[in-house]
Amino acid sequence: MALKGLSDIFKPDDDTEEYVEKETSKGNKGYKNKTILVEPRAFSEAQQIADYLKEQNQVVVNFKRVTSDVSKRIMDFLNGIIYAIEGSMQKLGPGIVICAPKGFEIEGTITEDERKKSTKKDDLEQW
Repeated sequence: MALKGLSDIFKPDDDTEEYVEKETSKGNKGYKNKTILVEPRAFSEAQQIADYLKEQNQVVVNFKRVTSDVSKRIMDFLNGIIYAIEGSMQKLGPGIVICAPKGFEIEGTITEDERKKSTKKDDLEQW
């Protein structure tokens, strides 16, 4: 009987449980639009980037972890997705792009310093 009394003391109120549930759901799903940073390591990750865009999230893609051939394939895939969802894409720097679904506006441009460009031809700088 004493144990039953202790369990009643430590049992949370119904109001407390309801508050915790609301707080948890608000914390996880309160933000619809996000900016997601991605560094793909293989072409297979391109589909996940497309899913983020279809969920109305902006995606910043850094291609530093893939070869130039894989980065070209991913860019071709992303260009198709951007066209299909009527989004936009802009280069942020060498090997870094931002992709945004319809309804997001990418404003401004980022210029590269001519003195800092390497003399080595890099396929990533061409797009």
